[in-house]
Amino acid sequence: MKPVWIKNAAQLVTVAGENGPRVREGMSDLGLIEDGSVWMENGEVVAIGTTSELEALYGSRAHEADIIDATGRLVTPGLVDPHTHVAYGGSREREFEMRLEGATYMEIMNAGGGIHATTRMTRDASEEELVAQTTRRLDSFLAHGVTTVEGKSGYGLDLETELKQLRVMKRLNDQHPIDLVPTFMGGHAVPQEYKGREDEYINVLINEMLPKVAEEKLAVFNDVFCEVGVFTPEQSERILNAGKELGLIPKIHADEIESYGGAELAAKVGAISAEHLLKASTEGVRLMAEAGVIACLLPATALYLREEAAKGRAMIDAGVAVAISTDCNPGSSPTTSMPLVMNLACISMRLTPAEALVAATMNAACAIGMQDKVGSLEAGKQADVVMWNVSNYQELQYLFGVNHVGSVWKKGVQVVG
Repeated sequence: MKPVWIKNAAQLVTVAGENGPRVREGMSDLGLIEDGSVWMENGEVVAIGTTSELEALYGSRAHEADIIDATGRLVTPGLVDPHTHVAYGGSREREFEMRLEGATYMEIMNAGGGIHATTRMTRDASEEELVAQTTRRLDSFLAHGVTTVEGKSGYGLDLETELKQLRVMKRLNDQHPIDLVPTFMGGHAVPQEYKGREDEYINVLINEMLPKVAEEKLAVFNDVFCEVGVFTPEQSERILNAGKELGLIPKIHADEIESYGGAELAAKVGAISAEHLLKASTEGVRLMAEAGVIACLLPATALYLREEAAKGRAMIDAGVAVAISTDCNPGSSPTTSMPLVMNLACISMRLTPAEALVAATMNAACAIGMQDKVGSLEAGKQADVVMWNVSNYQELQYLFGVNHVGSVWKKGVQVVG
């Protein structure tokens, strides 16, 4: 594989330095290089610097490399989406219309729609059908500059289908350019066949599903939807602690619809991240900051559900590391556009353009334990790089609702453009 030399970038965003979640003013540190240059070789970043600096180091080898002239362009690390439900069957466009007619998210779910509708379609889909549908979504992520994606199960809610979703993601992690990081989420909802017997389902989840997932090494994380009408904080704690005993790192859907103690629980169980957090309490945010729990915020979901977005500005000011995500799913955020999510993070959550970019790169990588490989452009990390058709990072956030991706490299191979 030939080396790749990207040179003359108007701005090169490296997010280099501390290899961990950024907080407070650290979320504004882009490691920006004017007239920047990147040398990639054997799938890794070998060197970064100004074009003149890399000319001195690699000018004699220029004839060996594919040279990319990035004059007038912005170059950044590949974006990381740390919260998706990307592997599922079917779609739910009718529910979009129902919400516009006044139905709420929980009303639709309790009537057999929502998660339950996708569960039925995912159970009915063959593994090959799920691979084909998920591949199309991953292709779209890549076209939007996303090179690493976390994917959750949770649309099976039985052992067979949960394993099917996770096996699909394992196959695609091997077959698709995108790194796909798997999360088990049997705790996404109580299936309809267990209505009124919630504890019985939790026992199945803990005693049958989790051990099998761990035995086959199909997931890194264990997530649960801690919400009124879904799983209580006590039930959620049981599920997360059971996963921890099997080596699965806890995540938690917390305080999305109502303030329910989810943020507090995330701190208590040592979750790597807490997701949504639209209604998180001030005390919960404080405890998350103390415990080092990353807030994974989903502004496109809030927009789609016509809810007030999470208080991203206040969380950053409180010392919480903030990441952002599409929450790609069929019911409340059917999008693969992380650029749009960055725009919305600025508009609806008052993040600065620099903070939004850090939230979509280094902090997002930390939220899925991938910071040693992705999230920044540094020697020794994967050569996951995006060249954008804008000249600076402010313009990337200013021109919203547009895909500005020009080219994408994954592990040093050009996969878009």
